[in-house]
Amino acid sequence: MRFYKVFLVLLLACVLFACAKTPPSSPLETLKAYTAAIKKKDTTTMKSLLSDASIKMAQQEAKAQNVMLDDIVKRETLFSEGQTTVEIRNQKIEGDKATIEVKNSFNTWDIVPFVKEDSVWKIDKQSIANQMMQGFDEKNKELDNIINQGGQP
Repeated sequence: MRFYKVFLVLLLACVLFACAKTPPSSPLETLKAYTAAIKKKDTTTMKSLLSDASIKMAQQEAKAQNVMLDDIVKRETLFSEGQTTVEIRNQKIEGDKATIEVKNSFNTWDIVPFVKEDSVWKIDKQSIANQMMQGFDEKNKELDNIINQGGQP
């Protein structure tokens, strides 16, 4: 009888272990899990696939807008609301950073950055924001140069 109890406990432990979610092992798997979570409206999983810096950025935005973090995470995905398919290409991994190109709803390719945190690949939206700010700064410098040279933009 004792053998059966031990066997049942071990069997239960194996079943629970097998059912546990394993973290994505590549940026591509992270992106696939993220798109599946978007479709299911599973904000818990979506948040778990975002980098710490991305979550912090979303928390600041939620506080500024006086809304819940989940509202920001649901609203600010990598895809437009009407986008039904996700086409990807060119996964590049360099150490603890990676990128994947994703076709957007305008049929152009966006670069999605990833960062490895605690051995798990996560989407790095903070890096996207940094790239946008860098682009704005470069455009502003170009405009300043044109204006300083007496030209018109």
